[in-house]
Order: sequence, then C-alpha cells, then structure tokens
Amino acid sequence: MQLIDVRYPFDENLIPDEPVVLAMGFFDGVHKGHQQVLAQARKLADEKGVKMAILTYDHHPTIVFKNVPTQFQYLTTWKRKQEVFDDMGADIVYRVSFTSKLAKLTPQEFTDKFMVGFHALAVVAGFDHTYGPKDTATMENLPKYAAGRFEVHSIPAFEVDGAKVGSTRIRAAIDGGMVDTANELLGYIYKTTGLVVHGQAIGRTIGYPTANILTTNGERVPGVGVYAVRIKIGAAWYDAMASVGYNETFGEDRPKTVEIFIFDFSEEIYGENVEVLWNHFLRGMVKFNGVEALIDQLKADDWDSREYFKTLSKK
Repeated sequence: MQLIDVRYPFDENLIPDEPVVLAMGFFDGVHKGHQQVLAQARKLADEKGVKMAILTYDHHPTIVFKNVPTQFQYLTTWKRKQEVFDDMGADIVYRVSFTSKLAKLTPQEFTDKFMVGFHALAVVAGFDHTYGPKDTATMENLPKYAAGRFEVHSIPAFEVDGAKVGSTRIRAAIDGGMVDTANELLGYIYKTTGLVVHGQAIGRTIGYPTANILTTNGERVPGVGVYAVRIKIGAAWYDAMASVGYNETFGEDRPKTVEIFIFDFSEEIYGENVEVLWNHFLRGMVKFNGVEALIDQLKADDWDSREYFKTLSKK
C-alpha cells in the first residue's frame, strides 16, 4: 500500500498518472459503515481493472472549524487506520492535510482538484459524506459537479439494532464503557496503545500487581470500569484484566489511571510499548469500605475474566 501525503495546493506530479476508484472519508474507527464504502470501492476497482485509492485527512476537520478545548481523541491512531486500510485492500492512500486553505475550496473546486485531479473513474463515499459546505457539498449534488467525468457511488447508512453505525455512536459507547457494543459496531476489537510506567504499586501489596499504562495522546480510552482485555508485550499477547479509574478505596482526589493485571505473568516490563485490546466490560467502578472487600472483588473479576476468555476460545 502506497501512502502519499498531500498539502493543498499540491504538485500534480505527486499523483500517480493512472486511473483509480477513489473512496473518500475521514474514516475514524474504520467501522462497519466505513467498511461498506471500502468494500464497494475495492469491488469496483477489481471490476474496472484499476487500483483502489483512499482520500482521507491527517486530522479531523472539526479542528479547523471549531474550538477544540482539549486534545481531540480518535478511535484509531494513524497507524491503526493504515492497518485496516491495508486489510481492506487499498492500493494508494492519499493523506490530505486539512487546512483553512483547503476548507475554503468550493465544492466544484474540490471536485476538480481532488477527484478529477486524482484520476478517479469512480468516487465512493457514505451517503452523508461532505467535501465542503454541508448544505451544498453533498453526495446528492456530486453528480452535478462530476459532470459525467466519473461515476458517483453513494453508500447508504449501515444499521445495527435499528440505528446508523457511525463514529459518534461508537465514541459514546467507548466513553460509557460499553466496549462490547463498540466492538460490534467496529467489526473488530477496539485497541489502544501505551507505555508501561511506574505507578504507586498498590496492587502489588494486595496480591494483584498491575502494569500502569501511560496512554497515548489522542487515543480514546474506555470509560471508568473494569474490563477483560488482552495486552501485547513484544510479539506475545496475554489475557488480562484492566481497571480504568481513580482507586478511590485508597483516598480521594486521585488521578485517573489505567492499570492491567496480566494473568500468570511475573516479568518486569517497565518501558515496554504495549497494545491493549478491550474485549469485554465486566463492571463499573466501586468505592469499597476496605481493602479486604476490594480483594474479594478482584478475585471475582479475575475469575470472570478467565471464564470469559475460556468461552471465547471455544467459539
């Protein structure tokens, strides 16, 4: 898969001089709805005997149009997005820098410079995709701007449980700890990354030593709760359980942490870059009356997590 970074105005020599089927979107999460777009683009490319290209952006357009008071938290890092693009059969990915200059293009200018300029035989996008002002730069209006120079394929909403699958819905599920729902909508297990750092070693004193994870800036961490997870250290994956919360049993006004207890594991792993798959929500966070009550609950969480992975391995 070839990655080409584009900043408007761009040098036309950057663009391979060959026809493509072009899929467009920001694709945060590359969820089941996005996958319908990419699958159709791949199908059309195969039928036409050309490459499949993706036009996407280096950051969310919201950052240009609105005040973002905190760091924007994505469902997929760029690395993760590339992995899914590759899995979906993309040949070329155009990563366009979304700037004020780009945002000022009219729908016709965007069509001419990017869709025609990228040599699209066909353009594929979700029914609600826009490429300029949302009232005019619609998929419904795109055939007018295309003027017969390329085909337009608008993909209808993909629904689960009677509601559209979209990045906003998935972000809300993750923020609420509903990773099972998020995973169903994504079509794969939600993943984050991080670095193992020193914590306060509370878990070690009660028989549950944890890896304290410094999460990656810009990634969306699931809401407060306890989860069955898998963690990748080096090349190996391990079953584990994770706690996202404030350790309120040990005092008030504590920082939010991500701590992972890895089953049957005793190695020191400080400084390791890790990946975490958020498989299953176990329970919400509870402030216990004492350490013994916490230990009893951790034993139950341990058992529930192991049973979950046993059940998963039988499917």
